[in-house]
Amino acid sequence: MLVKPEEQLKIIKKGVQQILDEQELFTKLENSYNQQKPLNIKLGLDPSAPDIHLGHAVVLRKIKQMQDLGHQVIIIIGDFTGRIGDPTGKAKGRVALSDEQVKANAKTYCEQIFKVLEAEKTTVRFNSEWLSKLTFEEVIQLAATTSVARILERDDFQKRYNNHVPIGIHEFFYPLMQAYDSVEIEADIELGGTDQTFNILMGRTLQKHWNLEKQIALFMPLLEGLDGVEKMSKSLGNYIGVNEPAEIMFKKVMEVPDNLIIKYFELATDEHPDEIEKIKKLLDQGTNPRDIKLKLAEIITNLYWGEEETKRAIAYFEAAFSKKEIPEDIPELIIEIDKETLLDIIPQLVEIGFVKSKSEFLRLLKQNGVQLNKEKLSEDELDRVLMNGEVLQIGKKRFLQLIK
Repeated sequence: MLVKPEEQLKIIKKGVQQILDEQELFTKLENSYNQQKPLNIKLGLDPSAPDIHLGHAVVLRKIKQMQDLGHQVIIIIGDFTGRIGDPTGKAKGRVALSDEQVKANAKTYCEQIFKVLEAEKTTVRFNSEWLSKLTFEEVIQLAATTSVARILERDDFQKRYNNHVPIGIHEFFYPLMQAYDSVEIEADIELGGTDQTFNILMGRTLQKHWNLEKQIALFMPLLEGLDGVEKMSKSLGNYIGVNEPAEIMFKKVMEVPDNLIIKYFELATDEHPDEIEKIKKLLDQGTNPRDIKLKLAEIITNLYWGEEETKRAIAYFEAAFSKKEIPEDIPELIIEIDKETLLDIIPQLVEIGFVKSKSEFLRLLKQNGVQLNKEKLSEDELDRVLMNGEVLQIGKKRFLQLIK
């Protein structure tokens, strides 16, 4: 049973950067409600990067909200377009993927998106179903729907053209093929990040050409990472992965800068807009941001791990990071991004003189002389992933805070 269009619009608009066009969207919602006929919500996924973090999940969370409102979600895995590679935001063409890579990445992607979306309410399609069947004549007809000048409006193509960086003719077909997906499934709404603006608007153009009702283009903002500056990215180390253990996810959310608390509530949770307004008022009235972040961390962790794991994560956080016995002013060790485990950082510990040698560290470990956040470590914990802010201790007086 679909809810009233006014309430739907309020929820859909939460955190959205741009809607083209809002009045068209409301009309679609009204017609859908009157007929009790769900809208087709489209999301195209490029299977070239299968590891999802909260930045990627911004669009998925918005789709989940529309799924909860009763609409039909259609995920398009770009197995055919993935063989070309979307050049969006790239200074040069992206290397095309093999069939094996596409299939492997798509499988991993699906496993992760169903941590957000309800699998039984989601249809997954592969665009090779229709794109691989187009005849050469039909491809030429598809190309005739737009002009080279229009394609070159894309910033990345324009920059490459002006900088004399080669552009393959096949790359011009990527936005056309993604747009053709919208024609094939008769999409009512397509979502994407702001970096997908050109491709999604092309869908509206093609639907009009085929005399179909134009899809609504809904763009979500990019989510800044834990540094509060750059967009969330695994390569920058400022990310929160949806597959990271609950205690790591909880601790990382607690590192979100205070000025981004509301943005994370809007983009990384499914909280109702009215509830977020209450949280804004609490912050304006001087409530300690840390208390609000505890709620944020609990909500986000619960979304991906459920109540039991979240309770354990809260208990771990309180035990590990609320200890009063740890001195306030202790040396810091900055860990390289690719050094994630205790075993990885032993060479650094030796280099700074925290321990004399790797063998000494291992000996102390066997003797229960090494602690992390006041908890004794054992040999089988050498491969445990370290978190930002954890405190390593040897004996009674040697402390070191780990910074990632």
